Amino acid sequence: MVQAEQAGSAVWTVPNVVSMVRLALVPVFGVLIFSGQDVWALVVLAVSGASDWLDGYLARRLDQVTRLGQMLDPAADRLFILVTLIGLTWRDVVPLWVVVAVVARDVMLACLMPTLARLGYGTLEVSFVGKAGTFALLYAFPLLLLAERSGTLGDVALVTGWAFTWWGIGLYWWAGLQYVAQTRRLTLADRERREGVS
Repeated sequence: MVQAEQAGSAVWTVPNVVSMVRLALVPVFGVLIFSGQDVWALVVLAVSGASDWLDGYLARRLDQVTRLGQMLDPAADRLFILVTLIGLTWRDVVPLWVVVAVVARDVMLACLMPTLARLGYGTLEVSFVGKAGTFALLYAFPLLLLAERSGTLGDVALVTGWAFTWWGIGLYWWAGLQYVAQTRRLTLADRERREGVS
């Protein structure tokens, strides 16, 4: 689905403020993870994950779904994923191909934006599969950080973290291909409509 037409245009709503705080935490998290302060990085990541659920819940509960919120939420998720992956790659916790796999999918979606804009649509609504992929990746990161510790906790975190990583990447790409198919359907429908008028 394309973003809902009935979404409001307000800026300073409670869910939007929560999303803005989460965006503000991205550079804080980046500094923490690059400087090796893993405990505080995990705290910030946990707060971010909780706020990701909270802003969506509040938007629905308070009837404050806005177009800005629909953009801020996935933007904050993608920034956290990108900054975390770069930090973990820089520290040799994850290989470079993980970053490439995630970024390539987002580049693919960015290439859809001119087509959607030409058709008069906004951004595509985040799908359940896409949200599940994002959650899986965000769960994977603290586990991969914990995997740096020695002992049983580190071993369990390593296996679980990589399981979430693989699931996350798979779901992330599955959702991406769904968005491509959706854009194609919108393009074909627009073409049929114009041919019907002419």
